Amino acid sequence: MGAQPVRQVVAGPVSAPALAMPDIDVAAAMARPTGVPELDRVLGGGVVPGGVVLLAGEPGVGKSTLLLDVAARCASAAAPSLIITGEESAAQVRLRAERIGAASKHLYLAAETDLAAALTHIEAVSPALLVIDSVQTMVAPGIDGGAGGVTQVRACAAAITRIAKQRAIATVLVGHVTKDGSVAGPRLLEHLVDVVLSFEGERHSRLRMVRAMKNRFGSADEVGCFDLHDTGIDGIADPSGLFLADRAEPVAGTCVTVSLEGRRPIVAELQALVTESTLASPRRASSGLDSARIAMVLAVLDKRGGVPVGRNDVYVATVGGVRLTEPASDLATALAVASAYVERPLADGVVAIGEVGLTGEIRRVTGVRRRLEEAQRLGFTRALVPPGSGPYPSGIEVVEVPDVHSALRRLTQVATPPPRPVETPTPLDRTGIPRIHG
Repeated sequence: MGAQPVRQVVAGPVSAPALAMPDIDVAAAMARPTGVPELDRVLGGGVVPGGVVLLAGEPGVGKSTLLLDVAARCASAAAPSLIITGEESAAQVRLRAERIGAASKHLYLAAETDLAAALTHIEAVSPALLVIDSVQTMVAPGIDGGAGGVTQVRACAAAITRIAKQRAIATVLVGHVTKDGSVAGPRLLEHLVDVVLSFEGERHSRLRMVRAMKNRFGSADEVGCFDLHDTGIDGIADPSGLFLADRAEPVAGTCVTVSLEGRRPIVAELQALVTESTLASPRRASSGLDSARIAMVLAVLDKRGGVPVGRNDVYVATVGGVRLTEPASDLATALAVASAYVERPLADGVVAIGEVGLTGEIRRVTGVRRRLEEAQRLGFTRALVPPGSGPYPSGIEVVEVPDVHSALRRLTQVATPPPRPVETPTPLDRTGIPRIHG
């Protein structure tokens, strides 16, 4: 059979003529503040007319509460807000609105799961802000599959996005997440929208974080912090104090680090407990930290740092429910575990920043100056950092440590002995003083 002829595509009508760059009006695409500064920080200034935001998070984390507050703050006589809920009745949403003080007369509610009915509500209200809670509950007529299926989610999201662009409606789609934390449904959903936000938080903690995963209107590395309580959800402009324990005297097994959540430095405290194990396989437990990195740091401490914790049970956790995912907290983890092992507290006013390598070296991390400025603001006077991380801010003593063993010697204030002929590191005894043989 011969090759099929290529069908020629002829020119057709256009929706609008092409304009020179200076002639394009950008006023309609400017971000409008939501009244919630922490959310505006993540969005890049606020919601954009015609922009579509996907807010994903686990059930019960506070997505609906946050968006109800935002919709009420944005609502006005000239620019009403509309919430279409497929998971609750309108009466349930009103009760929550009254509880958190978001019962605005310019905020409209509709309990619908049918996409056609939802589009009718949008035409009737003509909102400036539209919230769909959630996109997985919507069903498009004439499309195969049940609610939440790949075909239905794709069709509903595409239809809502199309009307949002046509009518310049700032739209927020609420989405569920899978067990591993990724957005449920097809990956196409993330490509259809302009902004993807992840709403994170432990169920038993009041702290919530909104993290930008994709943002066509601003930076994609910003984080907003919120406090979820019985009467609503409030932004936290200065979250660092939440993650430090309040105690009068230093305690063994603690160390403070500075993490970068997006571009925001957050001072957090790590706590460690080391006990003698009665099990054949010692227990390793962590909270707020990556368990794989904890296992790696413990192995480096045992092999390279002279802290034999291999036969001990080790527990490591963060204070305040914060989750530290970046490697810059490795050095603080190592020092907290070493402090717990020797039962001796670290010096007061010390922060530790650095990634630990498998050979025991301390690797450089980004934003050291910004981290140190935040630590200095909170009263810390001394910092352990990787070599070559300068320039440093004035007013805080900075000690560069090339490896884990050097960091341990610095904190015990013991002079470094002459090089040893063996490669194994000097072990620590229970007083915290390195045992120097011969």
